[in-house]
Amino acid sequence: MKKILLIVMFAMLACGAAVAQKLTQQQRRERMDSALAARYYRTPYDTNYVTRPVGRLTLKTRVNQTGNSFHAKGTVNDVYCKADLSTSHKTTFSLAAIYRGIGVGVAINPSKWKGIYKDYEFNLNYYSSRISLDFSYQRSESLTGDIHRGDIDSRLESDDITLKVANLAAYYTFNHRHFSFPAAFTQSYIQRRSAGSWLAGISYQGGSIKTTDKLKERNPNAPDTRIYVGHLGIGGGYGYNWVLGKKWLIHFSMLPTFVVYNRNNFTVNDERKKAKHIRFNMIFNERAAIVHNFSSRYFAGVTLVMNNSIFDDDVVVVNQNKWRARGFFGLRL
Repeated sequence: MKKILLIVMFAMLACGAAVAQKLTQQQRRERMDSALAARYYRTPYDTNYVTRPVGRLTLKTRVNQTGNSFHAKGTVNDVYCKADLSTSHKTTFSLAAIYRGIGVGVAINPSKWKGIYKDYEFNLNYYSSRISLDFSYQRSESLTGDIHRGDIDSRLESDDITLKVANLAAYYTFNHRHFSFPAAFTQSYIQRRSAGSWLAGISYQGGSIKTTDKLKERNPNAPDTRIYVGHLGIGGGYGYNWVLGKKWLIHFSMLPTFVVYNRNNFTVNDERKKAKHIRFNMIFNERAAIVHNFSSRYFAGVTLVMNNSIFDDDVVVVNQNKWRARGFFGLRL
């Protein structure tokens, strides 16, 4: 009888401990969710203009495409040289889950799996009420195009050139109580009324393009070429969110920056020509977006981000045009 009582007591204690542990875990989850909810709904915006969407969890599927092109020209050894180059377009599909403003995602590149696309690209985008940031780094061997050196034309194919380039655009939003970049680009907020804002920011483009040994093997007469890009710009612009019928949001913003310092140069067969460090030139950063809210839970849209440099110099000219387009569909739960 005593053995039975002991077994019953141990069983009761074990059940009580299990129930207590389960309650403790549930309480921890509730406290964590409560803390995340308080952080999530503590909005820095005027809620008459910008508010949080309904639901705790947002699921999004996206298709992305990026491209980059370069144009360079200069006179080296009294010979006029020109290069027109572009990378292959990269297309990726991604899935993302965002809970109370904290998200994870995964991207799939079918061309990468097939071995067709060998480039590497990293994109970082940060959008808050005041500060927004677009950063990208690209390493590519798919750059193709033409190099003209005097009367000699050379066709560059994939693997003939290596590209390493970084682009940065950072914005400060002055009317940060009424105008929201996240509403257009991450859909973590909803713009309820039309509003615009003046912007201040900086831009940077830097990197290098150079021919490889594979080009020499294929074309021994091809010149050794290296293009270096490095310029910093400071400027201001304007952005506007236009709300139509409470379901449509159309965004457009532009931030022109003036290049205050550059290190551009063009090297052909060890002969280098440098641009002037101080020269009146510009980098343009453009953004556009269309978002449609089918209901409080379903939404879809497209976005476009571009960086374009317009650089002119008596000795060396280097222009870059980088863009990324995205289409998306989302569900809020």
